[in-house]
Amino acid sequence: MQTNASRLRRTLALLLAGIASTGLTAPTPDYNYPPAVTLAQVRERLNTAPPPHPRLLTSQAELASVRQTSQPDPLRRQLADTVIRQAELMLKAPPITRTLEGRRLLGQSRACVQRVITLALAFHLTDDSRYVRRAEQEMLSAARFQDWNPTHFLDVAEMTFALAIGYDWLHAQLADAARNEIAAAIIQKGVSLPFATRHNGWVKSSNNWGQVCHGGLTAGALAVMELDPDLAARTVHNALSNVTYSMTAFAPKGSYPEGPGYWAYGTGYNVLLIGVLESAMGTDFGLSHAPGFDQTGQYPNLVGGPSGAFFNYADGGSGRGPEPFLFWFAARFGRPDWLLGERERLRTALTAMARNPSASRGDRFLPLTLLWLKDQPEPTDIRMPLHWSSEGETPITVHRSSWTDPRATFVGFKGGSPSANHGQMDIGSFVLDADGVRWALDLGAEGYHGIEARGMNLWNRAQNSDRWTIFRQSNLGHNTLVIDDQLQQAAASGKFVRFSTDAAFPHSVIEMSDVYAGQAASVHRGIALLPSGEVLIQDQLTGLTPGSRIRWGMITPGEPGEAIGAVVHLHRQDTRLTLSILAPRQAAWRAIDTATPKNEWDSPNPGTRMLAFEMTAPASSELTLAVLATPGSCRNSLKSSLPLRPLLDWGN
Repeated sequence: MQTNASRLRRTLALLLAGIASTGLTAPTPDYNYPPAVTLAQVRERLNTAPPPHPRLLTSQAELASVRQTSQPDPLRRQLADTVIRQAELMLKAPPITRTLEGRRLLGQSRACVQRVITLALAFHLTDDSRYVRRAEQEMLSAARFQDWNPTHFLDVAEMTFALAIGYDWLHAQLADAARNEIAAAIIQKGVSLPFATRHNGWVKSSNNWGQVCHGGLTAGALAVMELDPDLAARTVHNALSNVTYSMTAFAPKGSYPEGPGYWAYGTGYNVLLIGVLESAMGTDFGLSHAPGFDQTGQYPNLVGGPSGAFFNYADGGSGRGPEPFLFWFAARFGRPDWLLGERERLRTALTAMARNPSASRGDRFLPLTLLWLKDQPEPTDIRMPLHWSSEGETPITVHRSSWTDPRATFVGFKGGSPSANHGQMDIGSFVLDADGVRWALDLGAEGYHGIEARGMNLWNRAQNSDRWTIFRQSNLGHNTLVIDDQLQQAAASGKFVRFSTDAAFPHSVIEMSDVYAGQAASVHRGIALLPSGEVLIQDQLTGLTPGSRIRWGMITPGEPGEAIGAVVHLHRQDTRLTLSILAPRQAAWRAIDTATPKNEWDSPNPGTRMLAFEMTAPASSELTLAVLATPGSCRNSLKSSLPLRPLLDWGN
């Protein structure tokens, strides 16, 4: 039997000799999920002559069509012009270097992805060979690195994808020697590693690593599949057998446990995986039939508020820009409503890039939007729900008053466990938009490198981990309850026990008793969106230790006016939100500084503060807290007529 090393030597020898490719035509069978295809079946499918280059995500005819169809649609033309303008800037930039930030080469890998995609597509839009030579220079620089940092395998996956796209899309234009050297690097420094080295711990990953790494390496394998058909077959089979661990994230309703920021990352590479399989092999072997995958195209809009910010639970920021892969999802599943607001987000981003072309802007995959962008009006038939419960591993709920009113009220509500991948102690936390403003916010993730550089263990999610000493990660830095300054239980989970879409009283109720084990016997929080556009947040706690301190808090960028007992008015952007404590009656608001770092390792949070009140548990050991958030646009507040009912009676 041929060893990995000997087969690799044979492949590299063939590369140095230069090998021509031929075309492939094959029927497209229908596959179920999960893929039950064998390695022999994958080999058989690859044994026919491979399709001509380009064959990853697109074809020569489709790229020619992109050039032609970029003219009639102003937005497509604006995007094409942006790609060419960015490619011009890249001509003057020095190639990437093997410079690590901490333990990661990822920044350089991503820069390579952005440059190669941009330069290659710019060539197909213009036939300007300068872009080919610059892309060739970029790829050769990466190909000559000693390695692509396989100890952090995301770096390898993205670099492999970058060179795969360049090798494939510019195959006929690359110099022979450069083409062979790039292909050798794709195999030697990327695709072969899971089979020839110990760098394969990600293969059965259940988080975004599986999607990114299988997607990147499969693209590499299919780009050079005629050079080592056996390695290509094993890579494809490896992906089909194991990316399913990551794709369980979409079940049952298309949510993503790691939040919208990581949705873009993991799901993006999942789309690229499916795309390269279909374009190069004629089928995705059933991957797109994964439970929930046909619904995940609505997820960014469901967790996007009218303020333009995401509900950014887990380790992610709230900023929202155009998402190239949404155009793929909308076309794939016939759901133009998933593109609500997306063309305008794209137009805004492109206009900003035109105004400041030298700034490093834009998603590295933004040029790929040209492959999927259609000339179509803003969708009016919106079938996405106003009220949604994700279910799944990390449950969330969202409630909104309208899809079309820019001043709509929106609230996102978090369940699940801090121990989830990229989890935080945010169980029971919420974000709130009203009148176009984000009032209750999540501070997002602490920077990874700064924490790791101090020798702190950011990724250990045990109860006594360094992770929970970070303000942004603990419940002290979220819009949830804190009892006696104690942490939530990292291994515990909050479960939604009520969810209603009733237009008269849409609401969610979460049980967090396990999350506060040892601090209270039972803890429930309910959030309701009232017909007035107001939001009620109500907590019920039992089994408290008499004399213990319970803090209710909400981090906000709003400027508080003078607090008058139980009522405080927040102001931002000529709008107002009023917070009223309905229970206990004797509670009073105070502002807590969140802008100043709590520890030397914490980042500042400029422009923020926490509005909070604190109560002492009575002798009865029971406590009910209730806050009403009233937008400034509300004309008929329900404050005076709102009964406080037990949470488990909500909906009855």
